[in-house]
Amino acid sequence: MPSPDICACITSLDDLNAALDVRELVSLYEVRIDLVGPDWPCVARALTLPWIACNRLASQGGRWHAGESERLGTLNRAIELGAEMVDIEVTAPGARDFVGSVKDKVRVIVSHHDFERTASEESLARVVELERAIGADICKVVSTASSIEDCVTVMRLVRRFKAEPVVAFAMGPLGIATRILCPLAGARFTYASLKTGRESAPGQLDVRALRALYAAIGVV
Repeated sequence: MPSPDICACITSLDDLNAALDVRELVSLYEVRIDLVGPDWPCVARALTLPWIACNRLASQGGRWHAGESERLGTLNRAIELGAEMVDIEVTAPGARDFVGSVKDKVRVIVSHHDFERTASEESLARVVELERAIGADICKVVSTASSIEDCVTVMRLVRRFKAEPVVAFAMGPLGIATRILCPLAGARFTYASLKTGRESAPGQLDVRALRALYAAIGVV
């Protein structure tokens, strides 16, 4: 089995060198505009792999506190700079209109994050269906694990939509296994930090550790 695609998360202007250092180990990057700050275009211009533009709302775990029109403006600017994909939350005001306005230019990830729990498989499946209805090219569903059963729920969700472009995993210490295993079950890719201490979400492994784990289980 080929090794899963890994998306390395860039959270600071200082991450650029580290991002370039692991370019042989990852398939794409995520530029967290809300975390990098105003100099994010400098990072984007230097990248040599496909990248996702993400400017996360505070309500969905990000640090963007300014207006929505300004936020969407940064995503449009990212498209101009060559972003392969943009990420927009399913709950964002005007998400459907935004997706419709950029679909002919870029692939769109429509995402959902639950920082408190993992809902039932049926509830999560309805989120995927809503994301698809909005026009997602990739449906992203992220929960928080408080038990092994939660991890099983997320894995079942991935298997349920194996034929669809889905990214799913559970956050937190108990969800680490899903970050490793969901791509093996059919998720399109998984996220990793560039180094320990630079995680963009709870439970995120760093790129080298994740690659070492895949190599240890014979996924190369």
